[in-house]
Amino acid sequence: MTKHQALQLFEERKVRTLWDAEQEKWFFSIVDTIGVLTDSLDAGAYWRKLKQRLKAEGNETVTNCHGLKMLASDGKMRITDVADTEQLFRLIQSIPSPKAEPFKLWLAQIASERLDEMQDPELSIDRALERYLQLGYSENWINQRLKSIEIRKELTDEWKKKE
Repeated sequence: MTKHQALQLFEERKVRTLWDAEQEKWFFSIVDTIGVLTDSLDAGAYWRKLKQRLKAEGNETVTNCHGLKMLASDGKMRITDVADTEQLFRLIQSIPSPKAEPFKLWLAQIASERLDEMQDPELSIDRALERYLQLGYSENWINQRLKSIEIRKELTDEWKKKE
């Protein structure tokens, strides 16, 4: 299992992260994230209390969080609770913090967009085009990419028909 540790900065504060190549996911230290969002003097105690409250509410996110070894402030590798991106966003929703509010608004916007796309799938194509342009891809590249996706879908549909 290939893992890569890194530090991410949010408002000049460190958040320990770990990339798991096998799962193709980033994992974030929950205590570090809570420390950034709450400015708590004891982010570990805040996390223990939040975890207790969420478990009592029946929140599955806490159950799905697990421990991974990360470099601690004392220079040793210690097990710390981590969350993948989806779990982290769900936890952030449970933290009353002005710093968490931008995350909450962003999540609400994304959810609204996805619901709109379920009603009108063409919106997801428009969003993909816009995103590719933001990433700096040329219109020619984008058109070729969309055509290759369409061709691949037609091919897999044909294969399914012949089974």
